[in-house]
Amino acid sequence: MRGRGWWRSIGSLLAVLVVASVHAQDAASIQGAWTVVSAERDAKATTEVTGHRLTFSGDTFVIQHEGHSLFRGTYTVDASRKPASIDFAHSDGNLKGKSWKGIYRFDGETLRICDNAPDLSKPRPTQFSAKAGSGYICIVFRRATG
Repeated sequence: MRGRGWWRSIGSLLAVLVVASVHAQDAASIQGAWTVVSAERDAKATTEVTGHRLTFSGDTFVIQHEGHSLFRGTYTVDASRKPASIDFAHSDGNLKGKSWKGIYRFDGETLRICDNAPDLSKPRPTQFSAKAGSGYICIVFRRATG
Protein backbone atom coordinates (compact mmCIF):
# COMPACT_ATOMS: atom_id res chain seq x y z
CA MET A 1 0.00 0.00 0.00
CA ARG A 2 2.76 2.44 0.89
CA GLY A 3 4.33 1.96 -2.53
CA ARG A 4 1.17 3.02 -4.38
CA GLY A 5 0.79 6.20 -2.36
CA TRP A 6 4.38 7.12 -3.07
CA TRP A 7 3.87 6.66 -6.84
CA ARG A 8 0.69 8.77 -6.73
CA SER A 9 2.61 11.54 -4.98
CA ILE A 10 5.35 11.40 -7.62
CA GLY A 11 2.70 11.44 -10.38
CA SER A 12 0.99 14.47 -8.84
CA LEU A 13 4.30 16.29 -8.46
CA LEU A 14 5.18 15.60 -12.11
CA ALA A 15 1.78 16.91 -13.25
CA VAL A 16 2.33 20.13 -11.28
CA LEU A 17 5.82 20.55 -12.75
CA VAL A 18 4.53 20.04 -16.31
CA VAL A 19 1.77 22.64 -15.82
CA ALA A 20 4.27 25.09 -14.28
CA SER A 21 6.64 24.52 -17.18
CA VAL A 22 3.90 25.15 -19.78
CA HIS A 23 2.86 28.29 -17.89
CA ALA A 24 6.45 29.59 -17.81
CA GLN A 25 7.02 28.80 -21.50
CA ASP A 26 3.83 30.58 -22.56
CA ALA A 27 4.61 33.64 -20.43
CA ALA A 28 8.13 33.76 -21.91
CA SER A 29 6.80 33.34 -25.47
CA ILE A 30 4.61 36.43 -25.35
CA GLN A 31 7.39 38.67 -24.00
CA GLY A 32 8.14 41.68 -26.18
CA ALA A 33 6.09 44.14 -28.17
CA TRP A 34 2.85 43.47 -30.05
CA THR A 35 0.85 45.75 -32.35
CA VAL A 36 -2.94 45.64 -32.74
CA VAL A 37 -3.88 44.76 -36.31
CA SER A 38 -7.63 44.23 -35.84
CA ALA A 39 -10.31 44.21 -33.17
CA GLU A 40 -13.96 43.39 -32.70
CA ARG A 41 -16.41 44.82 -30.18
CA ASP A 42 -20.18 44.47 -30.09
CA ALA A 43 -20.09 42.08 -33.08
CA LYS A 44 -18.47 44.76 -35.24
CA ALA A 45 -14.95 45.52 -36.35
CA THR A 46 -13.50 48.51 -34.53
CA THR A 47 -10.46 50.60 -35.42
CA GLU A 48 -10.23 52.56 -32.16
CA VAL A 49 -7.41 50.34 -30.85
CA THR A 50 -5.71 49.55 -34.17
CA GLY A 51 -2.05 50.50 -33.96
CA HIS A 52 -1.89 50.36 -30.16
CA ARG A 53 1.25 48.67 -28.89
CA LEU A 54 1.16 46.14 -26.05
CA THR A 55 4.52 45.33 -24.48
CA PHE A 56 5.17 42.51 -22.03
CA SER A 57 8.37 42.74 -19.99
CA GLY A 58 8.84 40.34 -17.10
CA ASP A 59 5.50 40.40 -15.30
CA THR A 60 4.56 43.92 -16.44
CA PHE A 61 2.57 45.24 -19.38
CA VAL A 62 2.30 48.66 -21.00
CA ILE A 63 -0.18 49.72 -23.67
CA GLN A 64 0.86 52.73 -25.73
CA HIS A 65 -0.49 54.69 -28.65
CA GLU A 66 1.73 57.02 -30.67
CA GLY A 67 4.35 56.88 -27.91
CA HIS A 68 1.95 57.83 -25.10
CA SER A 69 1.32 55.38 -22.27
CA LEU A 70 -2.38 54.54 -21.96
CA PHE A 71 -2.35 51.65 -19.47
CA ARG A 72 0.25 49.86 -17.36
CA GLY A 73 0.44 47.28 -14.63
CA THR A 74 1.19 43.61 -14.13
CA TYR A 75 -0.21 40.59 -15.88
CA THR A 76 -0.56 36.89 -15.19
CA VAL A 77 -1.26 34.01 -17.55
CA ASP A 78 -2.52 30.51 -16.91
CA ALA A 79 -1.86 28.27 -19.91
CA SER A 80 -3.28 25.25 -18.09
CA ARG A 81 -6.82 26.65 -18.39
CA LYS A 82 -8.84 25.97 -21.52
CA PRO A 83 -8.89 28.48 -23.04
CA ALA A 84 -5.71 29.93 -21.52
CA SER A 85 -6.38 32.94 -19.27
CA ILE A 86 -4.70 36.30 -18.97
CA ASP A 87 -5.34 39.02 -16.38
CA PHE A 88 -4.17 42.62 -16.57
CA ALA A 89 -3.94 44.33 -13.13
CA HIS A 90 -3.67 48.10 -13.56
CA SER A 91 -1.17 49.99 -11.41
CA ASP A 92 -1.97 53.61 -12.32
CA GLY A 93 -4.42 55.90 -14.08
CA ASN A 94 -8.18 55.74 -13.86
CA LEU A 95 -8.11 51.91 -13.77
CA LYS A 96 -5.64 51.69 -10.86
CA GLY A 97 -6.56 48.71 -8.69
CA LYS A 98 -8.86 47.21 -11.34
CA SER A 99 -8.26 44.26 -13.65
CA TRP A 100 -9.20 43.11 -17.09
CA LYS A 101 -9.93 39.39 -17.21
CA GLY A 102 -9.45 37.60 -20.49
CA ILE A 103 -8.44 34.63 -22.52
CA TYR A 104 -5.63 34.38 -25.03
CA ARG A 105 -4.24 32.24 -27.80
CA PHE A 106 -0.63 32.47 -28.91
CA ASP A 107 0.32 31.29 -32.40
CA GLY A 108 3.97 32.30 -32.86
CA GLU A 109 3.72 35.73 -34.48
CA THR A 110 0.02 36.22 -33.66
CA LEU A 111 -1.53 36.83 -30.25
CA ARG A 112 -5.31 36.90 -29.79
CA ILE A 113 -6.82 38.30 -26.62
CA CYS A 114 -10.49 38.55 -25.75
CA ASP A 115 -11.27 40.33 -22.48
CA ASN A 116 -13.80 42.31 -20.48
CA ALA A 117 -11.99 45.65 -20.87
CA PRO A 118 -15.10 47.48 -22.09
CA ASP A 119 -17.19 46.26 -19.14
CA LEU A 120 -15.32 45.17 -16.00
CA SER A 121 -18.56 43.90 -14.47
CA LYS A 122 -18.59 41.07 -17.01
CA PRO A 123 -16.96 37.72 -16.18
CA ARG A 124 -13.96 36.37 -18.06
CA PRO A 125 -14.91 35.40 -21.64
CA THR A 126 -15.04 31.69 -22.39
CA GLN A 127 -14.67 31.93 -26.16
CA PHE A 128 -13.02 34.20 -28.72
CA SER A 129 -16.11 36.19 -29.59
CA ALA A 130 -17.33 39.72 -28.95
CA LYS A 131 -21.02 39.31 -29.63
CA ALA A 132 -23.36 42.28 -29.43
CA GLY A 133 -23.98 43.19 -25.79
CA SER A 134 -21.31 40.78 -24.52
CA GLY A 135 -19.15 43.48 -22.92
CA TYR A 136 -16.04 41.95 -24.53
CA ILE A 137 -13.41 43.06 -26.99
CA CYS A 138 -11.36 40.61 -29.06
CA ILE A 139 -8.05 41.87 -30.39
CA VAL A 140 -5.55 40.40 -32.83
CA PHE A 141 -1.92 41.41 -32.32
CA ARG A 142 1.14 40.79 -34.49
CA ARG A 143 4.63 40.73 -33.04
CA ALA A 144 6.04 44.23 -33.46
CA THR A 145 9.17 44.77 -35.48
CA GLY A 146 11.68 47.42 -34.57
